[in-house]
Amino acid sequence: MYAAIYICYIWVVYTTAQIKRRKFKMAPHTGKFVAYFRVSTDRQGKSGLGLDAQRERVMGYLNGGKWSLIGEYTEVESGRMNERPALANAIKLCKREKATLVVATLDRLTRDLAFGAQLLNDTKVKFVCADFPEASRELLQMRMVFAEWEARKIGERTKAALGELKKKGVKLGSPTPMIGSAAGTKSIVANAYAWAEKVRPQVQEAIKLSGAVTLREIATALAARQIETRRGNTEWSPSQVKNLMARIG
Repeated sequence: MYAAIYICYIWVVYTTAQIKRRKFKMAPHTGKFVAYFRVSTDRQGKSGLGLDAQRERVMGYLNGGKWSLIGEYTEVESGRMNERPALANAIKLCKREKATLVVATLDRLTRDLAFGAQLLNDTKVKFVCADFPEASRELLQMRMVFAEWEARKIGERTKAALGELKKKGVKLGSPTPMIGSAAGTKSIVANAYAWAEKVRPQVQEAIKLSGAVTLREIATALAARQIETRRGNTEWSPSQVKNLMARIG
């Protein structure tokens, strides 16, 4: 079985390389685009494709033509997780505005084959990978297969490595969990306050111009001005507004 998988993998790599070697003259882009960026919660610091690099690749792809980037959504989540609010909102915007979803690479969009196939089969939303825009539907499907397989193998290797460490008597996790937990909580709170301070001017202006008073009215005003939440989407709930107002005073 593994031999067949590796043969298919080699074919995908070879086909991809052959396509990229050809000199495609891409027509100038037109229409609307929505950008989606993602980093993993557990490997974002080690990723070779951080948010800045993703944005640079997407903007490099869009360079030229008469196009408009009508939205940007950022998410910190594993590519194997399908419950992603920012991605859901990006897709919703694409459908509403008949825009194209653009990602830096396919694995930034998903590492789950079923979820990727669902997107490919959705006739109401188009997506393009900036690193390989000329890829056919069939090649994208094959790459999704190996993205999922690779993610699963990484998980298996990590689990096996942790098992070996346990056998050797190595204690996993923080040696001082209470201190580690407290430090982590302190960091999260600090980041929340820093973010609140960053969006304070926009929030205050939105409240002033709209005349909003209640939490629900403020949520509507922030959404109308496309002010993003910490999760990277523009749909606000009253509880999110309450937390934000408590931080900015």
